[in-house]
Amino acid sequence: MKLRVGILGATGAVGQKFVALLTNHPWFEISALAASERSAGKRYGDVVHWLEDTPLPSKVAKIEVQNAHESLLECDFVFSGLDSSVAGQIEETYARAGYPVISNARNFRMNSDVPLLIPEVNSDHIKLIDHQKWGSDGFIVTNPNCASVGLTMALKPLSDIFGIELVHVTTMQALSGAGYPGVSSLDAVANVVPFISGEEEKVESEPLKMLGTLIGDAVQNAAFRVSAQCTRVPVIDGHMACVSVKLNTPDVSVQSAIRAITGFVIPEEVSKLPGSPERALVYLTDPTYPQPRRHVGLGGGMTVSVGRLRHCSILDLKFVCLVHNTVRGAAGGAILNAELLASKGKLKHRVVVEAVN
Repeated sequence: MKLRVGILGATGAVGQKFVALLTNHPWFEISALAASERSAGKRYGDVVHWLEDTPLPSKVAKIEVQNAHESLLECDFVFSGLDSSVAGQIEETYARAGYPVISNARNFRMNSDVPLLIPEVNSDHIKLIDHQKWGSDGFIVTNPNCASVGLTMALKPLSDIFGIELVHVTTMQALSGAGYPGVSSLDAVANVVPFISGEEEKVESEPLKMLGTLIGDAVQNAAFRVSAQCTRVPVIDGHMACVSVKLNTPDVSVQSAIRAITGFVIPEEVSKLPGSPERALVYLTDPTYPQPRRHVGLGGGMTVSVGRLRHCSILDLKFVCLVHNTVRGAAGGAILNAELLASKGKLKHRVVVEAVN
């Protein structure tokens, strides 16, 4: 029997991506949806402005949407695609009521007892769940900021083999990262916006936690420093990052660094999960790659592309990486997190009939 999934923030862009990616999932099935008060009590198909390329599943379209603020969903665990302005209180309510919460929101990412998870990078951080104190069996697991995901996955093999001292990154982030309706056309068309509120702080801090070391009941952050500049560009999907790194190991050749990236292997326990791509990280040799239009969909949107790795005249090496911001960087990454949790027995069938206090 499949585990029953609830989706919080189901009508938003990330919520819709959850619906699309969970259709015909071998382990999970959508049983309940929640959104704002204006959508509550209506069928999902009647209130959602469907943005996905695939058709809205008829079974999901018939589900009555519940008010995310007023009732707990009848399901085994929840995915949260809620905006951070409301996610904190609602996610905490679910955790205290005994629900596993797999969240795409930023609210709990940097809490010392909450895993900030990329399964191929830091699956051992799941052990932090055992130290959460919600007064129940509930817990919260988060996936990173969409730009942090691609950067962290590209840095992972370099960090493991050579060590990292400094990182400078400039991101060019797709419009879909702002949700829907997102950035106004007058700001987006033929333009670049050199500011995304709160983004640089996330990109500078989250990789340090994910590449850190689990010691007892806490993560010791990685010791390197990150400087980030984040921009919004007129691309629909795909966050690109131009990265320069200073390594702890002196005189690392370009070919050695490329071999580190191409030699990155998905841990066996992750490679067996339904949502795991064949390759989590690929290196593209064409000097004009990666490009969002051509490569954002690699591995079903779950593969991070790296290219143009070369010497840096200020630091040691520089390269470009690309991540699908709404798949690997949001809903797809959260689903892979849930698959890993399920494989470790952290997600179970439950009976729920309660009301939010």
